Amino acid sequence: MPPSSSAEPRAYPRPLPNPEWLAKRTEEILEPDLPIVDPHHHLWDHPGSRYLLDELLADVNSGHNIVATVFIQCGSGYRTSGPEEMRPIGESEFVRAIAEEGDRRGGKTKICAGIVSFADLRLPNVDAVLEGQIAAADGRFRGIRHIAAYDPAIVGASSYVPPPGLMDDPNFRRGLKRLPAHNLTFEAWIYHPQIKTLTEVARDCPEVRAQPFRRSARGRALQARRGIPRLAHRHQGAVRLPECVCEARRLGDDRQCLRFSPGAAAAVIG
Repeated sequence: MPPSSSAEPRAYPRPLPNPEWLAKRTEEILEPDLPIVDPHHHLWDHPGSRYLLDELLADVNSGHNIVATVFIQCGSGYRTSGPEEMRPIGESEFVRAIAEEGDRRGGKTKICAGIVSFADLRLPNVDAVLEGQIAAADGRFRGIRHIAAYDPAIVGASSYVPPPGLMDDPNFRRGLKRLPAHNLTFEAWIYHPQIKTLTEVARDCPEVRAQPFRRSARGRALQARRGIPRLAHRHQGAVRLPECVCEARRLGDDRQCLRFSPGAAAAVIG
């Protein structure tokens, strides 16, 4: 993939949550009885940013009918000892404990009914990691997110910073093809210039077609540099695949350097 820019790579740090600012605006809840599954949230305790069970319950009990939630990998609770490749299993252990506490408290929402965590799909023993994740989650484990978001213009700052060309690695594709044997889904976090590559991966891995590819195509600053029409075109190519579920995020986020308009969003999400 060609560089996005000849300029030095730039970091895009996440701002800390500001409850006072968030409280300045409230909106009427539409269809409050509509059952909703929150398909993507994290749990963590970072300096200045705590989002654990209490915070999650406050959100799901804010008026919508949230019947269940799905935790998505974010590098929380990894084991600090033992084989390196097995350490991500600690995340499922961490989330399971929170989910079980949520069950004990009762309520209408099944907290972390699904858990999506990490295994390095390039590993020759990836099956052992997948089996460990499944056991640790005790019936809640649903899939793997192997972050593939890479662009030379962006300084990676997520829980896992991938190498360039990850999705073209034969070992990655071999590991990906092991997911159906464990009844697991795959989620890729990518930047939108990588949509074509992920589409090729989906076509090259028919074994995974029984499971949905779930793709988080965060464009971030690349959306501004390369344009919404191109982003829309790439999305349209991927969504033709029946196993691919598309999630276009942060289209109106100022820190993504994107000039947002309703028309631009409609071009992306159809």
